Amino acid sequence: MHESDGSRLCFFAYCTQRTPTRQSKTRNIDVFSRVFSFLCDEITEKQQKYCPVWVIYACKIRFLCLYLHVQTISDMDILQYTFFQNALWGSLLISMTCGMVGTYIVSRRMVFISGGITHASFGGLGLGFFLGMNPFLTALGFAIFSAFGIEWASRSHQVREDSAIAAVWSLGMAVGAIFIVLTPGYAPNLSSYLFGNILTVSRDDIYFALSVVVLVSILFIFFYRQIVFTAFDRDFARTQGIPVRTIEYTMIVFIAVTIVLSIRLVGIMLLMSLLTVPQMTVNLLTSNFKRMIWGSILVGFLACVTGLFLSYFLQTPSGAFIILILIVSFLLTKGVLFLIPKRK
Repeated sequence: MHESDGSRLCFFAYCTQRTPTRQSKTRNIDVFSRVFSFLCDEITEKQQKYCPVWVIYACKIRFLCLYLHVQTISDMDILQYTFFQNALWGSLLISMTCGMVGTYIVSRRMVFISGGITHASFGGLGLGFFLGMNPFLTALGFAIFSAFGIEWASRSHQVREDSAIAAVWSLGMAVGAIFIVLTPGYAPNLSSYLFGNILTVSRDDIYFALSVVVLVSILFIFFYRQIVFTAFDRDFARTQGIPVRTIEYTMIVFIAVTIVLSIRLVGIMLLMSLLTVPQMTVNLLTSNFKRMIWGSILVGFLACVTGLFLSYFLQTPSGAFIILILIVSFLLTKGVLFLIPKRK
């Protein structure tokens, strides 16, 4: 056996036969990474001469299991950090809000309106940076103003709804870009607002999200029947004496609040998927409004947690990974239902 082959095999056996402690596991990760190339090496005739093939394969399997065990323990330490705990709480609360509001959006067929409000809120972010204020407060005001503007334009019949949405959409992006360029000092990090960065969620954001969840839950608990009738058939709701106009304007305000609340999670560019894809996935299984809400909350939260962990392990943007998980979940559900034979 060549000297390098023999030294590598002995060192490999030493590393795999030890039972490292918790402290030594983290310390030995660099050592293991140097030997990890051994897993990809082909077994040479010299190695077979001095050591049976099954022993070498057993050592490789043993080393791989130990390496994965060490890496898992090291990676799971991330749960001890406050910013990651805030991200998990934020994922849960935002999933609950998007599950309730998003079900109304999909049932009411307001996805395009939500997209217009989402991109219009970018103007509020730019205004907040320019004035030195909290950008999310100005984005909230801008989103609510845009939502009422779209509703008013569509009600007055002077401007078509899709044209009003396109105008508000482009206006918000243009105003935001102008204010950001005019902002003195260093330019803000726009990627976290465009594509999301849930790891920046703070305790104040969690408290604000919790208050929104409570308000939306109270609204859906006490006015569930009115919301469902308004979402599916406004004309029938009016015949039942339901204040449709009040319900619509109230829901449009909560849509704007939910959009601004979710910007930290997936960003402006990807937020429409968080409000629609979980509902689309659950709608493949049921058409019941209440079940769609609960199913959307579950699908959204699982996608957020899965995307958050995978983005940490793979060092990729969390918002993009969350949306990717949602799309894959929808496609898998669609494929499974296609393969299952339908009952006649």
